[in-house]
Amino acid sequence: MQITESKSPKILLVEDETILAEGIIFNLKKQGYSVDWVKDGRAALENAFNNPYDLILLDIMLPYIDGFEVARRVREKFPAMPILMLTARTAVKDRVKGLEIGADDYLTKPFHLEELLARIKAMLRRSEWYRHAQPTIDKYRFGDNEINFRDFSCQSGRKSFHLTQKEAMLMKYLISRKNQIVSRRELLENVWNISAEIETRTVDIFIARLRKYFEPDPKKPVYLKSIRSAGYMFTENG
Repeated sequence: MQITESKSPKILLVEDETILAEGIIFNLKKQGYSVDWVKDGRAALENAFNNPYDLILLDIMLPYIDGFEVARRVREKFPAMPILMLTARTAVKDRVKGLEIGADDYLTKPFHLEELLARIKAMLRRSEWYRHAQPTIDKYRFGDNEINFRDFSCQSGRKSFHLTQKEAMLMKYLISRKNQIVSRRELLENVWNISAEIETRTVDIFIARLRKYFEPDPKKPVYLKSIRSAGYMFTENG
């Protein structure tokens, strides 16, 4: 596949439905994006590993290697890569699995084009902001945990791992408002830059992931607390 030089944001579209893909490509290019399109999981990994992209738009049901595995492998190599997953599956467990593996957000087919474009724009804007903003927090310690917000590396007890960019953004936002109740609406609007009117379990799923990373007992959180009917609150002293 020929890769053209462009200063516009570059998107890798992984979609095996030709008609849908062509419609997405047409509208993305109208918005000024540069788009590469592949139809299967093997080609997706080859392109993602060998070319610079600003975002990956990833279907789940793909030939050879499914979208879940593609997301997992991409996330291992590129923790900061924004991944928006597309799925025709309506089961909650499939959406949860995609987010747990490393996708930043998802859209269920059929979707409105305006919503797809808005999600992409928001993800690219927040990704650009995170890369270039002067961090007010470089490293942060709480309990047995340490987060490096420059490279997303973390330590929890003896365990070492990396956050995704979205996970790091969410933690930084909660830490910056420690001991304050933060609503789901606020998190959706300020971390994801999407309308709080859009029904999504994304925030809850990401909080659950962070609890698995940092809480001594994720079922009884002491750092990332749920405040009933209000939202979440981070407390550094547990």
